[in-house]
Amino acid sequence: MGSAIGRAGTKTVPGPPTGSPRPGGYAPLLDYAVIGDGRTAALVARDGSVDWLGLPDLDSPAVFGAVLDATRGGRFTLEPSVAYRSERRYLPGTNVLETTFRTARGTVRVTDALTLHDDTALTPMRELLRRVEGVSGSVPLRWSVRPRFGYGTIPTRLGRRAGVPVATAGGDALAVCAWDAGEPAYDTTTISGRLTLDRGRRALIAMPFAHQEPLVLPARAECEERLDATCAAWRAWTYDRRYAGRWHQAVMRSLLTLKLLVHAPSGAVAAAVTTSLPEEIGGERNWDYRFSWVRDSALALAAFLRLGCPAEAHAYFWWLMHASQLTHPSLNVLYRLDGGHRTPEETLPWEGYRGSGPVRVGNAAVTQLQLDTHGELMQTAWQYARATGRLDADVARRLAELADLVCTAWQEPDAGIWEVRSPPRHFTQSKMMCWVALDRAADLAERGLIPDRHLDRWHDARDAITAFVETRCFSHRRGSYTRAADGDDLDAAVLLGHLYGYGGDGHRVRATVSALERHLRHGPYVDRYTGEDGLAGGEGAFLACSFWLAEALARTGSPARAVELMDELVGLANDVGLYSEEIDPATGEFLGNLPQGLSHLALISAACAITAASRDTVR
Repeated sequence: MGSAIGRAGTKTVPGPPTGSPRPGGYAPLLDYAVIGDGRTAALVARDGSVDWLGLPDLDSPAVFGAVLDATRGGRFTLEPSVAYRSERRYLPGTNVLETTFRTARGTVRVTDALTLHDDTALTPMRELLRRVEGVSGSVPLRWSVRPRFGYGTIPTRLGRRAGVPVATAGGDALAVCAWDAGEPAYDTTTISGRLTLDRGRRALIAMPFAHQEPLVLPARAECEERLDATCAAWRAWTYDRRYAGRWHQAVMRSLLTLKLLVHAPSGAVAAAVTTSLPEEIGGERNWDYRFSWVRDSALALAAFLRLGCPAEAHAYFWWLMHASQLTHPSLNVLYRLDGGHRTPEETLPWEGYRGSGPVRVGNAAVTQLQLDTHGELMQTAWQYARATGRLDADVARRLAELADLVCTAWQEPDAGIWEVRSPPRHFTQSKMMCWVALDRAADLAERGLIPDRHLDRWHDARDAITAFVETRCFSHRRGSYTRAADGDDLDAAVLLGHLYGYGGDGHRVRATVSALERHLRHGPYVDRYTGEDGLAGGEGAFLACSFWLAEALARTGSPARAVELMDELVGLANDVGLYSEEIDPATGEFLGNLPQGLSHLALISAACAITAASRDTVR
């Protein structure tokens, strides 16, 4: 059946009055919602401030970056100028945000969207629209736009065109068109305005942006029509999705969030909207996640196929095949959203979220050897081939060559799925995923979908990996598969080996699930691993690991416990149903980049698996 959804979250959490400033100028990460248009995305705080927006694309330099530097980062504020409480939701079935501000003088409602211009084609124009409606009483409001082009490194010039304030820097320009929102004024850094909105009145602020293109100043009627059309387009997309299992709202919000991470021009799926949001406040674990990780590919394709998104599945698969062709026979850990493979890591002169520097753009993990990616890529191709019944001849040849490479590469130490910056090791999950790569290649060959001339070699190497994992990567003292060979440290990532079908001993798999629960789980939270990783400081609980554990419980015969854990995890989302990368178990605060694609992908996978396991139990 169709699956248009209502409110994205079940919680209404009132915001602070304006008399309670953000500590150090920073909003809690829990307070952010995301909007997007398939090319870029923005973070909008509960107090109405747009604190992050890369333009023209998601991985472009930020024009608003206050989430990483409250003083120099730039933002677009819009809020009552008197004390207020706020609540918000996504409009049903959309990625359009609605925030309601309640004051002693009345109530106003703000609708925020990055607009969609055409259902069938992409245009160069990007546009942020903010509609303000008077619900009751008479509410004074203030707004300001402080753009900082190129992460604040490019001087910004402010002026007027046809009476409209415009900010320019090099080949970039943005305008601030305001209707019934007060007369815009500007100085050397900021465009601002004030208004009082009565019940039944409506104001509109549009911020069109152009990159090396003419800047178009829209008419109000066009903007109003585009905002309504954007809501309708999102609802039409959501209506065609299919999911009839448990945690329906959480799954559909996760799918809508995943859609925001899809880079429409290429089909790539970004890992997150942001860069350098810290895994520990004051720590150094701050990374740029605005790239597409091969690690996420199998879960992403599975989500698209399960939930009725064939166009997204097809586009993503072919983007991945084209991107990986550029580095074949090597396989990068990650690729740029345009398919490029160079992501040099640099540090910005920003203080970082709540003083958590360094602020990095680019990601040096691209140079690492992570053997698990071979399994993820092959699993993705295997899923696609099963869904379509075919593979392109060139893709089939390259997959066979990848299997040949795995036959020798699996014996090498690597950096592992968690991209540690300590010396390479023989990580267990990497070996398991090499097993998956060869097992899936063998299956594809036996189905006649890829060349089979080295099939016997693949079988032999797969058996050798099994022997290695079962003799050197299982600790009888721990009763668990371990983080790496010949050690006793634990790693939640070995759950992925099981979820992808690594053919280990069933008793050991169940024992491992139990051991990870005992040693890595704390309530609903699951740590990634124990042991050293080459970085100072600590981190929060990694949310994807919690969802993997819930799925593993369901797959190993404990669906009731899986449901119990899943219920807890669904309750950890913020008020609009979003998840970051990690959560601080002591405070419940979000940590790391957000919204985090892997967290939402793991939720979808777990919900589907637990629903299926529960049905099997009933039967």
